[in-house]
Amino acid sequence: MKYFFLSYLFVIAIVVSAFGFRGSKSELPPLEVIPDMDHQAKVKYQVGTEFFADGRGARLPVKGTLPMGFEIPAVAAVDAVGPKAKPARVAFTSGLGYYDTGKVGDFYGDGLPEEITSDPSVFNAEFIKRGEQRYNINCAICHGTSGNGKGVTSKYGILTAFNFQQPGNLDAANAAAYRADGAIFDVITNGKGLMGSYGGNITLRDRWAIVAYIRSLQIAAQESKVTLPLQ
Repeated sequence: MKYFFLSYLFVIAIVVSAFGFRGSKSELPPLEVIPDMDHQAKVKYQVGTEFFADGRGARLPVKGTLPMGFEIPAVAAVDAVGPKAKPARVAFTSGLGYYDTGKVGDFYGDGLPEEITSDPSVFNAEFIKRGEQRYNINCAICHGTSGNGKGVTSKYGILTAFNFQQPGNLDAANAAAYRADGAIFDVITNGKGLMGSYGGNITLRDRWAIVAYIRSLQIAAQESKVTLPLQ
């Protein structure tokens, strides 16, 4: 029994001498049995490095680089409000008009804003095509490619997305099925229910392009249900 306690004390002494007491300080690097890839040959964010001549760790993007899917706005966002504003050419703003909010006063507006319809370089077939592209990227996963609310997420019971193809979807008097253009724009911008906000991801023009594309889906579905009379 005596030798057992002596051995036990000997092991404790070895452990303490090797690892130290809890909370003790040492100038030596800690012993990591499983490092878990904590130490890698990489440049960390906001940290300088001697590897590059300018001493910067993070590299500056190549001059003229743009995020994919975005364009350089011709007008700064700060200049997008006022009588001389040109919001149709601004990617993101915090303006108060229909183009920026989807609302006219306290009510949702209907129809595309003048900034879209009055600009022939924007409102054309390419505009609808752009809406289709943005819709398929951001919306189809929940609302479905046809807008019927049966996207991929519905197969897993994650959420129930709004069905833009339910009967009465083009009848403004049908409150259950119809959504005004401004209301759709507002939900894209600010989110609703389980749907998060896409205002920081999708530009103003692209949000209206999505609205226009949703309308084209509804019109196409309605026209496909119309049967021609027999001759």
